Amino acid sequence: MKLFRSIAAVLLGYVVFAVSAGLLFQVLHANPHAPQSPTFMAGTTVYGMAFAFLGGLIATRVAPGRPGLHAQLVSIVIAAGATASLFASPASDATWSQWAALLLMAPSAAVAPFVARRR
Repeated sequence: MKLFRSIAAVLLGYVVFAVSAGLLFQVLHANPHAPQSPTFMAGTTVYGMAFAFLGGLIATRVAPGRPGLHAQLVSIVIAAGATASLFASPASDATWSQWAALLLMAPSAAVAPFVARRR
């Protein structure tokens, strides 16, 4: 049962991040793999960081134990997805969204339990 909750915690944390990103780009009718304005990139990056943080926080709440580990696993899954997308992207694609996920959003998920613990 603990293993199931651990897996569910990490998956749920990642799904919160991924679905929010998918919905954002769909609602905005924007391609995350196309060049965008600096304002657009900054705004969507902050949005992604917030939802990555929320995903890490949810993982800490659902996890049966070791909440920090579960948030770190969400971070690793986000980073792995961004890395895989970088390698799979055609050379002509813009990679700003993958780099933002790798360098800013993934760490946001990892710090969630530490920020929440301070409150």
